[in-house]
Formats: sequence, structure tokens, C-alpha cells
Amino acid sequence: MALRGSRPRGRRAAGGWAPCAALALGWALGWALGAEPPHRCRPDPALLPPPLRRLGGPALLRAAVPRLRGGWSPCQLYRYPPGSPRPNGTAPCTRGWHYALPAAGLRANLVTQWDLVCASRWKVPLEQTTHLLGWTLGSVTAGLACDRFGRRPTFLLSLALAVPVGLSVALAVDFLMVLVARLLFGAALAGAFLALYVARLELCDPPHRLGVTMVAGFFWMAGELLLPGLALLCRDWRVLQGAVTMILALLAASWWCPALLLEPPRWLLATRQLESARRSLQALAEDNCPQDSLVAELEALSEGPQRPRYHSVCEICGTRVIWKNGVILGFAAFIGSGIRHCFTRNLLPHLPHFFSSHLALLGTEAAACLFVCLTAERFGRRAILLLCTVLTGISSLLLLALTQYLLELIVLTLSVVGTAASHAVTVLSIFFASEVLPTVVRGAGLGLVLGANFVGKAAAPITAIPNSRGFFLHHVVFASFAILAVLSIMLLPESQGRALPQSLQDGESRRRPPLFRRAPREDHLPLLAPRALPHDYSQLAAPGRRTLRSPEPPREM
Repeated sequence: MALRGSRPRGRRAAGGWAPCAALALGWALGWALGAEPPHRCRPDPALLPPPLRRLGGPALLRAAVPRLRGGWSPCQLYRYPPGSPRPNGTAPCTRGWHYALPAAGLRANLVTQWDLVCASRWKVPLEQTTHLLGWTLGSVTAGLACDRFGRRPTFLLSLALAVPVGLSVALAVDFLMVLVARLLFGAALAGAFLALYVARLELCDPPHRLGVTMVAGFFWMAGELLLPGLALLCRDWRVLQGAVTMILALLAASWWCPALLLEPPRWLLATRQLESARRSLQALAEDNCPQDSLVAELEALSEGPQRPRYHSVCEICGTRVIWKNGVILGFAAFIGSGIRHCFTRNLLPHLPHFFSSHLALLGTEAAACLFVCLTAERFGRRAILLLCTVLTGISSLLLLALTQYLLELIVLTLSVVGTAASHAVTVLSIFFASEVLPTVVRGAGLGLVLGANFVGKAAAPITAIPNSRGFFLHHVVFASFAILAVLSIMLLPESQGRALPQSLQDGESRRRPPLFRRAPREDHLPLLAPRALPHDYSQLAAPGRRTLRSPEPPREM
């Protein structure tokens, strides 16, 4: 699945990249659906004294709605005592709200459909958190399915499930139905994303794994970049949801063709499905994608029992190295995604509009992916992951302790660096985990790492709940975790340029290399080659005894 080659190889590469754009549309859809437009209360003449009820237009607005520094009050109306022309307080809105539309390119979204503002504003973070919970559950479930039924069937089944669930979101009649449907929609998208990620990785040779994965990341960002334009075309949240669902349906119909996405022969060999592995290897050979090592492994396995053998995620708990690597990388992914909100919160005041903030965050993601692509193949995964984690921790600690003393430009610079570095930590942790986890449990193990990543992402909508005072504690906890992650990353092995581990035994052999490599010293080298050393030392003992018993007399000069 390298970038160069014949037309079939390019077709398979596109088959692993193009779905990322469609899945990214489904991922970014929630931020457009929950965008809160500027709003104010509608005037209620019943709350006004009789002389003011005949007012209209701006005069009625001034008499009914309080004026604040930034505009009209979004949640309050004036309250008048009986018989008095002057207000003595405020009261909640009674006749709904007037919205300044469009919001994120839409003239109607979830907020305007069910008035999710003021006292009901907490429902928007609830919907976003529920959607992320769906991605978490979908990652774990799809990981188990990948290791039992295969990568390609899991991908196609997830896409097939996403279509009816996406239509149910578009046809929802109340907010509760939206919550349930969005949870299931996120689970289906997560299953497709995970299965595609694993299949694409296992079809690559070691020199191209990082490049192919990063190109897929750029396709993902292209899909997120298309969302504002699609929202401007659709104008309504139901139409937008339906359009994204139809794109997923087209994707599911097209990717049934094995020429676009092949079942990786690496997993088929690891589970001893030899006939299917032989057909898959033959298809790759016809596409000028030779897999010599896998062909040799297929010939070796053909001599033994040919009954398929599957592994469960519970077997990871019985290992030491695989368990340690998975926990460390899952923890790093959790930290990278969770601490990102601490940086983006400082950027949002400078980016008040949805489109500007959306483009700015995509720019930092693109810079992070480009940095990983240019450095991780040259200096190693562990070194770059350690560097990005250090940058994340330092930026977080400086902002936590010195925000009120630093210039605004320095705060903005640290926030941009922290946003890019935290995204690089997340991306590289997931990719690193896919390389060190063995093939037989790669789906389930990577599903747990992805699940930890989405749990960290849920910190953003949770801290956005109105009257939530946990942001400072959230920042302190994640900054401390980032320092702990720096220490734990040193215990990871290096996977650069190495073949993917197949069995649990292969995964257990991936141990940590020394932090500082030293050139071997001369006195550590053996004087004789190992083949020259006799295994039977009796041959040396007999001549030695003769030498000791009969010493030669000294020669006369």
C-alpha cells in the first residue's frame, strides 16, 4: 500500500484513505448541530404595565429586555411591579427566544429546534458527551469484533449500521431520541474508523506505515474542512444529517468491492485461516504488492494444524510487556486529548466565530501531523512522543501558573504550541500502540486505547456545562498527568522500522531499548568466534596435562 506503484496499488491506497473524509464529516457534525447562536428573549407584553403594552419595534424591546454591555440580555426580561412604569427586577424568558441566524452555516440546529439555551443549556454538553460515549463504546466493541470476525467485515457492518442510525437522527421527534440515536451513530462511526485504521496499517510494509497513516489523517482533516461548506449548502440540521448519512451509504455500497479494501493476510495468518490468507496474498501479488515474509510464514503454517485460532482481549491481562505498553499508550492518548481543552479555551476569545475557530484548530492539527510525519520516521516514535509530551506539560504548567502575569501574545503562543503538541501526542500514541500490539489482539487493544482517547475528549463538553467550576481542577490534574506520562513513556520499546508483532510471544519480546545507546567496547568482544569454541573441553584438557607433566628442557645457547 505504498504511495508509488501501479494502478491497483493506488486504488488500494485510495480505498484506505477516502473513507476517512466521510467519517470525519460524521465526527465534526456534532459541533455544527450544537453551535449556540447569539440570542435574546422575545418581549412579553403581558409582563409590561398597561401604558407600555402598546409599544412596538425597538421601543418595545428597550422596555422589555435588559441591555447589557455586550448586547441584549440572553435569558432575562424586565419585571414591573403593579402600577409602576419602572422595572424593579428581572425574570426568566416566557415567550421563547429570538436567534441571530445562521449559526455555523445553519438556519436551524438542535439549539434552535428545542431552545437549548439558558436553563436548558446543559443539554448541549450532554449531547456532545453522549456522542463521545458512543465513540468509546464503539471502539471497544469493534475492536473485539475485528479480532474475531476480521477487519473488513467489521468495517462494512459498521458502515451499514451507521446509515439507518443516521437517518433516525435526522428524523428525531424529541431531544431524548436525538441523544440515543447520536450515541448509536457515534458507536457505528467508531467501529468503521477502528477497522479501517487496523486494516490499512496491516497492509503496509514498515517503511510506509507512518506515511500512509499520516496521509489518512490529512484526508480526515479534509473531511472536517468540508463540513462548513456542506452546512452552508444544506442550511438545516436535518438536511445536513441526511446528507452525511447518504455519503456514508454511498461509501458502504462502494466498499463492498474487495479491490478497494482487502482483508489483511497478516491477521489471517495469525489466526491460521490459511486458505483465506492464500487468496489474499495472491490478490496482493497480482497488484505488485509482494509479501515475501508472509508467504514464507504461510508455507511454514501449512505443515501444521489448519484450524483457526482466535484470541480474546482477556489474554492481554496475562502478559507483562504487552499490558504495560498498552496501558502507557492509552494513558498518553487520554492525556493528549483531555488536556487539549485547557489550551483551546485560551484561543476561543480570539476566535469568536465558528468558522474561524474551526479553521484555526484544523490548522494546529495539520501542523502536528506534519511534524510527526517528518520526525517520527527519522528519530523514532518514542523520542518524538516524549518530546511532544514534554512540550505539552511545560506549556500547561506555564499557563497554569503564570497566565495572569504573562503578555497576551505569550499566552496565545503557549496555547497554540500546547494545542499542536497535545494533538501530536494523541495521534502518535494511537499509531505507536498499533505498532507494538500483536496482530492477534491488535483490534481489541487499539480499541481500548481509542476508548481512552475519547474519554479524554469528553472533558471539553463536561467543563463547558454552565456554572461548572471544575476547569481549574481539570487543568491541574491533567498537567500533573502529563508529567507522569513523560516518565512512563521512557519504558516503551521502539517500533521504528520493525515488522509488526504477530503472536503474543512476539509482543512480549518488544522490550525497552536502552535510553542512551553506547558503542560496544573492544574488551567486550570475544577473542574467538562462537563457532570456534569447542563444546567438549576434554580435548583441551588432555594436551594441557601432557604439557604440565613433561616440560621441555631449556635449550643451550
